[in-house]
Amino acid sequence: MQDGTPTQVGDTARFDRAAFDTSRMGAFARAASTRTGRDLSDLDRLWRWSVDEPAQYWAEVLSWFGVPFAQPPTAIVSGRMPHAHWFAGARLNYADLVLRHRRLPGPAVIAVDEDGTRTEVAWATLAEQVEAFAATLRRLGVRPGDRVGGYLTAGVEAIVAFLGAASVGAIWAACGPDYGAAAAGDRLAQLHPRVLVATTGYRWNGKEFDRRDVVEELAGSLTTPEGAPVAVIEVPRLGLRMPGAVRTWAEAIEPGGPHSGRWPVPVDAEHPLWVLFSSGTTGIPKGILHGHAGVAAVHMTMLGLHLGLGRGDRLFWYTTTNWMMWNLAVSALTVGATVVTYEGSPTSPSADRLWEVAAGCAVDVFGCSPGYLQACAAAGHRPGVEHDLSRVRHVGVTGSPLPPSMNAWVADAVSPGVVVGSTSGGTDVVSGFLGWAPGLPVRPGELAGPVLGVAADVWDGDGRPVADEVGELVVTQPIPSMPVGFWDDPGGTRYREAYFSTYPGVWRQGDWATRHSGGGFTLHGRSDSTLNRGGVRIGSADLYAIVEAMPEVAEALVLGVEQPDGGYWMPMFVVLADGIELDSAVRERIRSALRTHGSPRHVPDDLFAVEAIPHTKTGKKLEVPLKRILQGADPAAVASAGAVDRPELLRFYQDLSQPG
Repeated sequence: MQDGTPTQVGDTARFDRAAFDTSRMGAFARAASTRTGRDLSDLDRLWRWSVDEPAQYWAEVLSWFGVPFAQPPTAIVSGRMPHAHWFAGARLNYADLVLRHRRLPGPAVIAVDEDGTRTEVAWATLAEQVEAFAATLRRLGVRPGDRVGGYLTAGVEAIVAFLGAASVGAIWAACGPDYGAAAAGDRLAQLHPRVLVATTGYRWNGKEFDRRDVVEELAGSLTTPEGAPVAVIEVPRLGLRMPGAVRTWAEAIEPGGPHSGRWPVPVDAEHPLWVLFSSGTTGIPKGILHGHAGVAAVHMTMLGLHLGLGRGDRLFWYTTTNWMMWNLAVSALTVGATVVTYEGSPTSPSADRLWEVAAGCAVDVFGCSPGYLQACAAAGHRPGVEHDLSRVRHVGVTGSPLPPSMNAWVADAVSPGVVVGSTSGGTDVVSGFLGWAPGLPVRPGELAGPVLGVAADVWDGDGRPVADEVGELVVTQPIPSMPVGFWDDPGGTRYREAYFSTYPGVWRQGDWATRHSGGGFTLHGRSDSTLNRGGVRIGSADLYAIVEAMPEVAEALVLGVEQPDGGYWMPMFVVLADGIELDSAVRERIRSALRTHGSPRHVPDDLFAVEAIPHTKTGKKLEVPLKRILQGADPAAVASAGAVDRPELLRFYQDLSQPG
């Protein structure tokens, strides 16, 4: 282990040994202790072993979860970052991890639509549909290494199509139907998919959207590697049909003849499972490739050990197919847990809609964004009173830093016994770096500690580890789910530049963070959008935690804008709660809160009330592009309209950047 990894995984003084011992992670630790002869009796020892002896740790993970290899690995890990390789010699298929559960009772997937329609798919039925869809792909000429694209909502069809593609060795890539044809084409056209699985429409916030014209335009922009038109399989929604589709979904999952040869097809451990895309706000999104075995190992650690999911449990993490959380949530199937999906707006017809779904589906682990919790709190909902959430034991939160006030709200409005576990990771590793684990205390505003197998630390600009001060979040040892490469980057140049150019051989995530000497981490926002007041770095998330806890403010955005004359301008933009105006009294309350709970440096130069804050399609505030627009950049050059949830909002910032 390189110098600089954290000295402890969490707050050892407040570690709850009983909670650890009775968890699935505790059972794993006892089994690993027996097999290795090591004392892994608490979380700190277990984590240290996982990063000091990665080959042993990841071998134990594969064994504990019974990964069905067609051919076992001859080595667990070799080489160093950025050239580390995992599970050499192994052959397997991710889909096998799901299909091995086909004899389990109960549903594998519960799909809920915004209109209340609920569909349950049994494990055996899921396996049959995946097998039938795989046979359809083969008849359409799909072979290992080919790409299959999805333009889909987060319903059953997306899961079946993904698993069917994986089972034949194809590479999956998807985006949601809220993307226009150009934005979806920016992602999928570069892959030259052989098949496109597309929905004809979707429902959002009580409205119905016909996407047939968009699908037709998108399909027309896609070609196979040979230059032929892409084959289209339609997924009907809203009663809409596409006459030009090659097959309907019902035809695609109609049981066919027997498969020839082994199925699912065994592939190499680092064979790409899917392509995930960067936000694409500043150009063509880069495609990030992850391998079958690496994804399986890390996702089973996150879901099976950290969240404690297993057979009989149910996970509902609200997401769309645009976000890597969809990929992670689907992996709950690999440990035998049921996945609950939701198609539609999370706040329609009311802000507590997701809690209603969680109660109706009797979920054990519920996941959402901090913004969703804030919306529920602002609307005055008390989900624990209004719904039966007795089975919910864990509320997972990710996407942005969780304001400390939300921990108190969950304890009061949901249940004091529910663990609120904040997690931070990224599309880059399609998993988490930091998060909660059984036995760790939850301290508002902090992430409890590093995930097992993740040597997370905080370094200063000179590459030295620092505690109790802001620095760059780094990972000093390889993780199996790090990308196997970028799409169309044969020499790996773009991959190395993205993560390893600042600290050679060490992964830089691009987040400002503080590692606390007593355990835990605090995230302060992206390091490329950090505020700098008089030489003091301030994370934008620190300001959001203060302002968005105020009843007057629904959401806030702050930017630090370097100006040509050497000056520095820090404006804040606020979406106000219903009935609130940005008068002098509200302005002063916001400034006073920032001054009192932050410092004088936290007080913005200007305050603006805005209709809404623009985000990426995955919910990230558009900090860096908006900063560049305020510096005079052309919005079209720094923010692709198709990758922004409400591109019309950019005009306000462009107008603000104009002199006079």
